[in-house]
Amino acid sequence: MDVQEQNYLTKLLPPQEDWVTDLERQAKEERVPIMDPLGMNYLMQLIKMTKPKTILEIGTAIGYSALRMLEAHPNAQIVTIERDERRYNQALENIQRQSKQNHIHVIYGDALEKSQEIKDRGSFDMMFIDAAKGQYQRFFELYSQLVPRGGIIVSDNVLFKGYVADSSKDHPRHSKIGQKVRNYNEWLVRHPEFSTTIVPIGDGVAISIKK
Repeated sequence: MDVQEQNYLTKLLPPQEDWVTDLERQAKEERVPIMDPLGMNYLMQLIKMTKPKTILEIGTAIGYSALRMLEAHPNAQIVTIERDERRYNQALENIQRQSKQNHIHVIYGDALEKSQEIKDRGSFDMMFIDAAKGQYQRFFELYSQLVPRGGIIVSDNVLFKGYVADSSKDHPRHSKIGQKVRNYNEWLVRHPEFSTTIVPIGDGVAISIKK
């Protein structure tokens, strides 16, 4: 999708409530990466269609995506984990400000170290991965067992700023991440237990359905 098409589709997005634009402004001012508006809208549509009762999110940041996912399906229960203490506290504040703490439970810690606490919460109809790009495969391997047949795992940033599709693009850090995400994508589409489609919207979204 070129920039002109992206700008056109972004203009077609429905107007947002004040709390959404406030969170987007907070993320921009503090340079906190949150899901692209088009990608977020796509994820919300997916949630509206599938109506997952339980969602696991890897990478809370300031709570933006958890709140938007709950907006798409207000009866859902969401467990989300964040390892950055400042972001964790900001997420708690933002979630409490919207009085959604009964639907969104935030865990402080590294998802690779808190697996037992998360597994104790049972299964999840949907999982959303949006954390350290180099660890996507480990997140997937660790928690995909909690997703039942027919459940969905969504991975964001799987095209990562164009560095995944174009390996000739040179950047000291982004190129390395691009290679890791490329490896993840290739592993993911060949996973025997999941059927995966990569959608070129936002920064690239992978939809994996458990067979």
